Amino acid sequence: MVRLLAQPGRRPALLDALHRYADELLEAEPQTEAFVMCLDPQEINAVWLFEWFSGPDGQDKHRSSVPFADLIGELSEVLAEEPQVLPLEPLRMHINFTADP
Repeated sequence: MVRLLAQPGRRPALLDALHRYADELLEAEPQTEAFVMCLDPQEINAVWLFEWFSGPDGQDKHRSSVPFADLIGELSEVLAEEPQVLPLEPLRMHINFTADP
């Protein structure tokens, strides 16, 4: 997980940059299996990212991709502080894909 804190009033610009980045993930980062953006209900300028990478080098390929480099450039203009990376080791997951008939 990654916590991004935008400068006051700059969260819309942060979200725009993240949306542009997410639009390129399928082709540019096939080993990025999940990318989830979450708004923090307690901090108006904070955005949380949940990222999941496949393979032992998935995260390295993510960090060396052109879209990620572009994102870092945009983030430098809107963030109030360095991103806070919280590495997690997944233990269990359940996803329900059933749809109403």
